[in-house]
Amino acid sequence: MYIKEVVVQNQVGLHARPATFFIQKANEYKSSIWIEREDRRVNAKSLLGVLSLGITGNTPIKILADGADETQAVDALVALVQSGFAE
Repeated sequence: MYIKEVVVQNQVGLHARPATFFIQKANEYKSSIWIEREDRRVNAKSLLGVLSLGITGNTPIKILADGADETQAVDALVALVQSGFAE
């Protein structure tokens, strides 16, 4: 399992549009991927799961992956979050 923590950069957080970008990127990988905020963990490939976390701007989250391409998956998703989803 590979884990990294990142702070959501964009002001509005992971609302529908950036969450969709996040999920599309997560689905490019075979590994199981999760997002964790505080004590809640959800499937990073599920729109409802990601939105249910209510992630706002400047919120720290953990991205976890387990599988053959776990390192590449987490690093790519961290880079996407750090980019602010081009907003």
